Amino acid sequence: MTTICIIGGKLQGFEVTYLAHKAGMKVVLVDRREKPLIRRVVDCFHCFDVLKEAERLIELSEDVDAIIPVNENLETIEYLRSIKNRLACKILFDFDAYHTSMDKKRSKEYFKSINIPTPADKPATPPYFVKPPCESSSIGTSIIYDDEGLVGLDPSMLIEEYVEGDVISLEVIGDGSNFAVMKETKIHIDDTYDCCMVTPIANHPEFRRITYELARNLNLRGVMDVEAIDSPNGLKVLEIDARFPSQTPTAVYHSTGINLVEMLMQAFSGNVQEMDAVPETNYCIYEHLLLENDMLKPVGEHVLSLGDEYVQFHASEDIEIFESRGENRKSVFTLISRGTDREETEAIRQNGMKMIIDRFRSEKEVYNGTFNARGS
Repeated sequence: MTTICIIGGKLQGFEVTYLAHKAGMKVVLVDRREKPLIRRVVDCFHCFDVLKEAERLIELSEDVDAIIPVNENLETIEYLRSIKNRLACKILFDFDAYHTSMDKKRSKEYFKSINIPTPADKPATPPYFVKPPCESSSIGTSIIYDDEGLVGLDPSMLIEEYVEGDVISLEVIGDGSNFAVMKETKIHIDDTYDCCMVTPIANHPEFRRITYELARNLNLRGVMDVEAIDSPNGLKVLEIDARFPSQTPTAVYHSTGINLVEMLMQAFSGNVQEMDAVPETNYCIYEHLLLENDMLKPVGEHVLSLGDEYVQFHASEDIEIFESRGENRKSVFTLISRGTDREETEAIRQNGMKMIIDRFRSEKEVYNGTFNARGS
């Protein structure tokens, strides 16, 4: 059995674990925290800090087939790069591409150098889209509708034109010479500009071309995620992230059968096959839902990370549900619904939501009955 080691126990780590298990692989987690979020879904957990105990990781590398960093701690990433030649297995990570992608200012300069369309910097008039240079996802982003909102803004923040349109995403995997562009997905955004749902979309030739060029000019050897706005005036690339993403790979897997963890393993064997398009064989709705007052409402993925543990709530042929739970906080669920088409999948999704609410109501009735029986 193939065994991979992931370094980092949050949502990127869950994504790799989920897909690795679908491929029949075993997952070993290394995290410096005693209780990382995904500790209950991996096969084995080692609690140590690789920055302080590199020899433990080197020893562990003798018993695994590959290591995948799934954290965005720059000090850890740089340290892994410095010791990679001492490891007994490969690190499935492109450190050079990550250096470009981790800094949004640096990546925008890269876009401009190869004529990739991107939102204009420092537009003359509002609204403005403001984001920090190095945070992932939606952390720290906002829309400013007047010039007064710019007063006192941290000078390191990026100020771009606000572009309306759907947020779309594509993954690409490269072996340094060949680059396979995966399946297009739509990123549904909540009111904090964070992703609350992912669904597959039709083949987008221009987005595929742009994604391919971004990977080719980086000589990508690993995986990279590209996000863009599909606006009435054409595509505008927002950002790239040369690390294993969360959420979208699962939607890609269930709508096409393509497993990005398997593809990533192949990339480091120099065995990537390029594809003109990826057909959609099924439909998938991947979403995050907060349970509040017997109601489910969409929330961004960052809310999941606030939990104490992330565990499987239900699994069947067409529905999988995971729950992020913790003391003194409401449960957040990841609902993965899959069917032959959008209509069937929506009906399955409704069944999944009912399942969550019914379970909650049942548990509440049991609790209230016990509470009342005690005479309180």
